[in-house]
Amino acid sequence: MENNKSFLWPEGILIALLALGGVFSLAFMMLLRPNASEAQSRQNIDIKDVAANVGTQQRIEKLKAAMLTTWQQEAQTKGLAYALPSRFQGAIIEEAKLTQGQKVIALTFDDGPWPDTTEQVLDILKSNNIKGTFFVVGQNLKNFPEIGKKIVTEGHVIANHTWHHWYHFFNQQAAAYEIDRTTDLIYQVTGAKTNLFRPPGGMLHNGLSAYAKGQKYAVIMWSADSTDYKLPPVPKLIDNVIKDSKPGGIVLMHDGGGNRSRTVQALPEIISNFRKQGYRFVTIPELLEMEDADKKLLAKKKQ
Repeated sequence: MENNKSFLWPEGILIALLALGGVFSLAFMMLLRPNASEAQSRQNIDIKDVAANVGTQQRIEKLKAAMLTTWQQEAQTKGLAYALPSRFQGAIIEEAKLTQGQKVIALTFDDGPWPDTTEQVLDILKSNNIKGTFFVVGQNLKNFPEIGKKIVTEGHVIANHTWHHWYHFFNQQAAAYEIDRTTDLIYQVTGAKTNLFRPPGGMLHNGLSAYAKGQKYAVIMWSADSTDYKLPPVPKLIDNVIKDSKPGGIVLMHDGGGNRSRTVQALPEIISNFRKQGYRFVTIPELLEMEDADKKLLAKKKQ
């Protein structure tokens, strides 16, 4: 019997120790479980945060793409992304040669942007649902960028009229400065990259036009001069425009560079007079596109 007791006691102790170890193991696991659960929860939160961030970024990218598409569509509608027909690149243009009897005229304005006057011209054009072409001076655009933006956002065409509006001779480097700097600023301020150039005073032989032609600008002159820079009486200013105008013509007026109050006074009457004659108003890019289409049609008929 004594031997049996000796055998059973260690066995009982072993069982007891095993049982106690199990309890400690269970307790230890219970202590660790909340930490494991917290880590798993944190991991789930991190994954959700990453997914949310990725989703937000994707939505931002989609929004940016949609905004870019909208801007490009608006730019094309407003002439900002206008592709100049190749026949006019590097050419000097005084008017459009139309053979289909289209009674159209292009109103152009030089030397802005200018305080008050440019905005008054814009308001008149807007009230008459007309789009014009504005040849801006770079230093004026630098001084009045908001007016330049308004020209473009209201659907008008903006073009290059040099940086300083100087008349003297320019070597190629100086001409590049005058023209390239203005084109760059037009793009920076308005988003429009112009390929239209008008030399100050209409001078074609002082280096500016030669450089512009070499850079594939269309050099835009005019067929009817208001001479508003000479400050004629308003009736005379109106007559100057009307008497020399014909279908496909380009009218020269000024919204900046000095006192242009007479131009502002004359503009409504000029518009009314043209409309009574059955004219429709177009921008320079539209006018050139019409001539290009006209010539293509004639060429097709001759085949």
